[in-house]
Amino acid sequence: MSAPRTALLALGDDALVLSHRLGEWAGHAPVLEEEVALANIALDLLGQARTLLSMAGDEDELTYLREERDFTNVQLVERPNGDFAHTIARQLYFSTHQELLYERLADGGTDDGELAALAAKAVKEVAYHRDHAEHWTLRLGDGTDVSHERMRAALDGLWRYTGELSQPIEGLDVDWDGLREEWTRRVTAVLERASLSLPQGPRNASWAAGAGRQGVHTEPFGRMLAEMQHLHRSHPGASW
Repeated sequence: MSAPRTALLALGDDALVLSHRLGEWAGHAPVLEEEVALANIALDLLGQARTLLSMAGDEDELTYLREERDFTNVQLVERPNGDFAHTIARQLYFSTHQELLYERLADGGTDDGELAALAAKAVKEVAYHRDHAEHWTLRLGDGTDVSHERMRAALDGLWRYTGELSQPIEGLDVDWDGLREEWTRRVTAVLERASLSLPQGPRNASWAAGAGRQGVHTEPFGRMLAEMQHLHRSHPGASW
């Protein structure tokens, strides 16, 4: 049985949008080693996105010809990179969630054999993404006073976008409450090791973000999408 198209698009859009955001670090990372690390993570996510979107339709059309409201990624992945601490906080939040989700999909969370196989392969990549984010969270949180404050501010600033991560996706047989609890436990453990604490305040409330799955996005996403789609839309039907 094939996974619903809505599920493929949601997972594919998450990976596609975050891949593009990480690609924006090319030429701007704080050290050369991070240029390579972030580029590799972006390429992993792009590979996941291409497979998922091709399972849902034509990957190029879905990437370059959809309008903003047609994308169903969570708002967390579309947030601007900000400083390096913001990128690492976003990576910690999302990669921890993605690893847990793919573990469940590979272990019977979907009746789609192709999606389960993708999840089983991708979870190994995502484990590296999560490890990379944890490493930098520890370095920044337990480093200087300045790095600690930047990491704390980044975690606080992105916290309101994390509630959407555990919203159920149609067609995926996942214990979303259990996933959210394990996500909270893992993130808390990392932050405690980094001399940081889990941000206070609800992840799901009237003031919290969380309508990306319904096609409602933040203002920076529109600008990012225009940049991503510009060449394809400027030369429709062109071949190379």
